[in-house]
Amino acid sequence: MARLGIALGWPHYSAGWHATTTCGALGAAAGAAVALGLDADGIARAMALAVPAAGGVQRSFGTDGKPLQVGFATHAGVRAARLAAAGAGADPRAVDDWLALLGGSPDRLTIDGPTVPGGLAVKLHPCCYALQRPIGAAASLRPAVPDPAAIRRIVVRTPRASVQPLIHHRPDTGLQAKFSLEYAVSAALLDEHVGFAAFTDDAVRRPPARRLVDLVETELTDGGDHLLAGEVAVEVHADAEVHRATLTYPPGSPQHPPLDGAFDSKVADCLAGLPVTAADISWDRAADLLRAHLGV
Repeated sequence: MARLGIALGWPHYSAGWHATTTCGALGAAAGAAVALGLDADGIARAMALAVPAAGGVQRSFGTDGKPLQVGFATHAGVRAARLAAAGAGADPRAVDDWLALLGGSPDRLTIDGPTVPGGLAVKLHPCCYALQRPIGAAASLRPAVPDPAAIRRIVVRTPRASVQPLIHHRPDTGLQAKFSLEYAVSAALLDEHVGFAAFTDDAVRRPPARRLVDLVETELTDGGDHLLAGEVAVEVHADAEVHRATLTYPPGSPQHPPLDGAFDSKVADCLAGLPVTAADISWDRAADLLRAHLGV
């Protein structure tokens, strides 16, 4: 899936496709085919059989359609692998045509070096990855502005490429807020921990958040070909003072590892309400835990 994403590249994502779903269907097919013990031909057939379901667009962001299209892609990949295992035939060249039609190029595809160049990142906040960096920059200013009521203006400067999926400027629901630059910066200035509680409908509609969202101004610069292009700069005007912060890499990225306690807070947020602790989770127990607590 990661290598397909590299082959599709920025032109695919900037055109409005949701790469997690387009790459995800074929990636899930490959993973499921390996798990089923298929040989190289079987894996190739599984990936080709997943092509019809490899779709998904960014316009779904901020609605139930976004997580659902990810689930549809995963389901399609598993189904394709099972069909391939049962003997269903397919032309693997369908994957080549799919790649070209979606704006990708085999010239970008590499099979040497790390699968994920630069290493895996941890998404500390439950929202779009494009928001992790603005949240980090704004959160660093919160100690300097302990009273949000004193804020009179908020300016965010960032490359245009970095806001590609952030399509909700005045969100009214928690789902929309997950793709809102204005709300993410506001929540970072209001909340000590920008976790699940910050992305409920009630949190988005609270008057202090509404007020700050209306104060956010964005200044976009041209250039960039990925979500972390350049750097983000946040400027907060509070009473007679102006506070500034810039950030190049989001907290949780390999270049900016989580601070002490940040990862623990994320895990605790994810396990809230379940009789499970982080110590209970291991590779050997993961499948059983999912079956027990998710009903799968």
